[in-house]
Amino acid sequence: MTNDIFRQTFRHCFVLLMVIMEQIALYPLKFEPIYQYRIWGGRRLGNLLLKPLPANDPVGEAWILSDRDDHPSKITNGKLKGQTISDIFNHSYEQLMGKQSAKFERFPLLLKFLDCQQVLSVQVHPSDQQKEFIPKGDSGKTESWVVLETGKDSVIYAGLKPGTTEEKIRASLEKHTVADNLAHFKPKLGDCVLIKAGAVHTLGDVVVFEVQENSDVTFRLYDWDRVDKKTGKPRDLQVEEAIACIDFTKTNITPVDPVMETGNQVIAELLVDDVHFKMRRLIAKAPFAVGTDGKPCILVCTEGEGELVTHNDFYSLKRGEVMLLPAIVGVCPFAAKDKVTVLEITIPDR
Repeated sequence: MTNDIFRQTFRHCFVLLMVIMEQIALYPLKFEPIYQYRIWGGRRLGNLLLKPLPANDPVGEAWILSDRDDHPSKITNGKLKGQTISDIFNHSYEQLMGKQSAKFERFPLLLKFLDCQQVLSVQVHPSDQQKEFIPKGDSGKTESWVVLETGKDSVIYAGLKPGTTEEKIRASLEKHTVADNLAHFKPKLGDCVLIKAGAVHTLGDVVVFEVQENSDVTFRLYDWDRVDKKTGKPRDLQVEEAIACIDFTKTNITPVDPVMETGNQVIAELLVDDVHFKMRRLIAKAPFAVGTDGKPCILVCTEGEGELVTHNDFYSLKRGEVMLLPAIVGVCPFAAKDKVTVLEITIPDR
């Protein structure tokens, strides 16, 4: 086959695929987790997710919904199996995003499970307004955690101690005593913590669910003087960038106080109502409604299992799984199998 014929055939197949995708009405989408090696990771995500962990390596993160160029999530169910969230966003964005289809250049959230066997680096994320620290096409990074498992050494460092200054931070870096300037607490199962951009933070000996802006911009302030066993070297720090992005007013961050929205048959807790994402926790044994009218919605099952019904089709959701409800799907009934806990995440209008 000549190069010209090959190119023509490829273009024809590509156009045909796009036409087919446009004709397929979107439905509830499930995704394959993407495991990430981290020196601070462990093996506990194997107890949460069905996909086997890579052999031997510490796994710190499972990206369960990612519209990143380097790690786009692949669909695992239905007619679009094998396509990525990026494909869907680019070619069926009105079905996917609905009323929000003109507001984003890619899916705006990144969802993960984290196994922080060891403590992460002390780090800071820039805000959306700090353009000089954000690569083109990226954003700032506000994130939130929900604690799913704790250990005997569990700790969350969140925000600075009141009165901490840049001078104190720099002095503590010289003395290797950065933790002395960080507020911290021992987390409990179910705790939710909102880490806004600019807050110094880290965490250790916990498994958490994380929702964040779709950004991978992290500046390490301090990494506990450890060495990466794979490279035999310490990891790079970005001290000046981290200090420039610190919001020194963000101190003593503690777990959020859930706002109860309890109905007759479901416990509904509003955990986070931020400009970037809204998150509710739904706990029920009886059927309840999920999703929003004309906007996308994400469901993450953290306990139990259940089944969603739309257009006479049934979609199961088990512990450790994520399901994206495109805007076209709207509000759906969800039936618990015995008892289920689901995190429901939506994107506020900006």
